[in-house]
Order: sequence, then C-alpha cells, then structure tokens
Amino acid sequence: MSVKKRQQRVTMIMESKHIEYTIIDITEPGKEGEKDFMQTNAQHKGCTISDPNPRHALPPQLFNDTEYCGDYDDFDMANEIDNLEVFLKLAEPAPEPEHKNGDETAPPATEEDAVAGEDEDENKENKTEDNNGAAGDGAEVAESANEV
Repeated sequence: MSVKKRQQRVTMIMESKHIEYTIIDITEPGKEGEKDFMQTNAQHKGCTISDPNPRHALPPQLFNDTEYCGDYDDFDMANEIDNLEVFLKLAEPAPEPEHKNGDETAPPATEEDAVAGEDEDENKENKTEDNNGAAGDGAEVAESANEV
C-alpha cells in the first residue's frame, strides 16, 4: 500500500471514530523541523512493499503531541484489535484480570460453575454490544491533537 493510501486510511479511521487529530505534511515548505522531528523520534520505519528497507521513517507516523505512538502498521493493528485509544495514548490500558491462586487455566470446580461462567460471559458480551453504540465513543477524551 502506498504512503498516500496509508495516510488516507489513517484519516478515514480517525474521522470515523471521532478522534481529533492534526495532519502535518512534512513535504510542505517550512516543515523541515517537523520532518526532522518525525525521522528522529519515529521508532519504526514504516516500510512498504515498494520500499521494504527505508533509510528514514516513512509517513504516516503517529504522535500524541511529542510522544511517539507508532507507524501505520502499529495503527492498523491497534484498530483491528479495537485498542486504538490506548495506542494513541488517549486511554489507559485495561488492567490485567486477576486469577485465583495464580492459575490462569483453572477449570471450573463443577459443571454448574461452568454453566454459570458461560452465562456471565454471555451477559458481558451483551453489555459490551450495548455500550459500543453509545453516543460520544470517546471523542471527548481527545484533548491533545495527534499528528499524522
């Protein structure tokens, strides 16, 4: 996918999720400082099929103010796993669930416990689906602009 197509996809996704952002076009005259900042602070190169080993970081690179978030591939993965707000540093990562006795794969003690656990999971799914359609979808958390 070309750099231009990647930039378009990032802006399309950000707009669809109502996340405020600022585009900085490093090819414009007078943006040499921003270009240097991107190339210095980007930790991933953003390789493409046509340029699998770029010398410098390729756009789009995503920042939250001056804090590096990642390149297009990182952005795309975060979007796919529904973790974009955390990737963009707009939300804290979800806490890891605690497991009793440190055993992550402990089977239910009885068949009744297994059925009860399945019912709880189904209820959680329904609540999640109900909350996903809520107005706002996190637009109010984007106080600082993201640079693409």
